[in-house]
This record gives sequence, C-alpha cells and structure tokens, in this order.
Amino acid sequence: MSKFWSEAIQHLVPYVPGEQPKEQQIVKLNTNENPYPPSPLVMQTLQDFDLERLRLYPDPDARALKQALADYHGVTRDNVFVGNGSDEVLAHTFMAFFRQKAPLLMPNISYSFYDVYCNLYDIQYREVPLQADFSICLDDYSQTNGGIIFANPNAPTGRTLELDEIERLLARNTDSVVVVDEAYVDFGAQSAVALTQRYDNLLVVQTFSKSRSLAGLRIGFAIGHPDLIDGLERVKNSFNSYPLDMLAISAGVAAIKDEDYFRSTTDRIVATREWTCNELQALGFIVLPSCTNFVFAQHRYLEGAELMGYLRANGLLVRHFSRPLIDNHLRISIGTDTEMQQLIDTLTGHPDIIRLEA
Repeated sequence: MSKFWSEAIQHLVPYVPGEQPKEQQIVKLNTNENPYPPSPLVMQTLQDFDLERLRLYPDPDARALKQALADYHGVTRDNVFVGNGSDEVLAHTFMAFFRQKAPLLMPNISYSFYDVYCNLYDIQYREVPLQADFSICLDDYSQTNGGIIFANPNAPTGRTLELDEIERLLARNTDSVVVVDEAYVDFGAQSAVALTQRYDNLLVVQTFSKSRSLAGLRIGFAIGHPDLIDGLERVKNSFNSYPLDMLAISAGVAAIKDEDYFRSTTDRIVATREWTCNELQALGFIVLPSCTNFVFAQHRYLEGAELMGYLRANGLLVRHFSRPLIDNHLRISIGTDTEMQQLIDTLTGHPDIIRLEA
C-alpha cells in the first residue's frame, strides 16, 4: 500500500482476470475466448485498412458501428451505446444509474466485476442468493432497490432465464434501471433486446469478445431507451471521448455483416459443448445446464482445486473459483473439438477417475 494512494482505493479489491499463460503449448480453456478466428470479412477489412488514417482521431460517436448494430437489432442509432469492451460499458452503467439511496440488487454468484464496480463507485448493494440448482429466481428481486443487474446466461454458472421471466420483472419493477448482461447470449439464450422497445428502464449489454471472436479488439455495446443511452454518453464523454479506435469500429461493422460465419461458429461451439457435457458426465462430473461457450462442473468425488492443478500440470488451463458454494466447481471454456478431446483424454488418465458405464 502506497502512502500516495487516495483513501478510496486503499481497501479496493480489483477484479482478477483469467490467467494469460506465456507458454504456447498450453490449451487455454479458462477465459471463454472463442476458439475460432474472427470472420474472414473482419480480417480482410483490417488488412485493407488505410494505416495513414491512424494519425487522426477516430469518430468519437462511432456512428458507423452504432448504425450497423441498430440495423442488426431492429432499433435506432439513438438506442445504441458503444464502449471499449462490455466491461467499460458496464462501468459507465454503474456510474450512470446505480449510485442511488436504495441498494443495487445482484445475484450472489455472478460476474465478479459487479461488486468491484460497487466498491469503486461507493454503491451500496445487496446480493440475492441463487436457488439450490444455481438458477436465478427473479421473484426474489421484488424488494426495494436502486437498480437490478444480472447476467443472462449467468456466469460462471451458465444457466439462463426465459424472456417471459424477465418481462414479468420489468412489469413490476418500473422505478429503477434493470440491466441484463448478455455476454453469452448468442450460444443458446433469448436476448432481451426486443423488450427495450417496451420498457424504458431496461438496458441490455453485449460484447463482441465471445461470439464474434474479437476479444482482442475490445468492443462492447448497450441497447436501451434514448434517455438511458444519453446518460451513458454523459459519463463516457466525462471519461474518454474516444473509447473505440478506427480498427475496432471497422472490424465491428465487418463482423456484423458476416452473419453466415457468425452462425457457423456459434453452432459449432454449441455442438462441441453438448458433446463435452456428455463426456464429463460419463467421467463422474455433475454439469450444470449451459447456454454459454463454457460449462460449469464439479466432480462427484474429487476437489475442484486438485483437478485444476492436475489439468494445469498436463497442459490444460481451466478456471477455478475459491469463493464459497462454488469452490468445488471448474469453469471450462469450450475449445475446438481437438482441444476438448484432449481435455477428456487427460481427465480419463487421472488415477481416481473411472468412466461410468452407459
């Protein structure tokens, strides 16, 4: 702790991202990255980019990307906000809407950046417990609040909510902002974007990092009522007027245009996920239902930390969380078919794992 730190950050516990190993031979199944490259249209767009333009500032409003997103989702450009990854979009969201007298409500097991933002911005919050099956029950959010946020599908559990459940929440919670974090929605869940046209307090946040294979370019966005978007713009322009560079804007537009590639890769990941779930269950794992590009599983007899260490020693990196209730689980990103076969083969080689008979 430095004597020069401001008092506000002396006790701040920052978010810890997944390990980015230096070893090239490691199979990375720990940060939910897409195992397939970006769209060929994206790569061609970047190759053809006029590098001389980089001496200029990018469009601070990223109008081309906003318009492409508006056209794709059937809204207007005034309904769209973009930022440097969905993490930045979420950070601005917490600042713009959740610094209220009543507490923000969020699941007790969800994206661990949420409570970091609360502590950073001095936002009071209340964690709502998940059900015994790790699902979110939105009926439990019928209490006084200064906002509600949840991920759908949830992370790290992978479980999803139906759209009618979300709409019932919106119908009864009309005096505070409801944020649905849809980082993984393209892998099998229903987006709540259409509901933003009927509920002026709903903000939906998405990212290009997962389903669009653009984690390295940091593109996130939100869709909601123009009043909400204007609030986000006020925060953004008080922080960084140019959050997206020219390359990110151009690549984002190209990614949206290549619908066939997008559908092809997400379908492949979903198919591999289902195969992986079946294989893990055959090895004695309890696997939660997933609508994401990862699975959340625990072995019936072996500890999660031990299994993570075993896999790490054998060249496979998965995510383990030490917090109570989920400290025996592993979050395993879905890689290519070859990578997932390597995972199953390695687990099969564990001395204490026995393949169950069908």
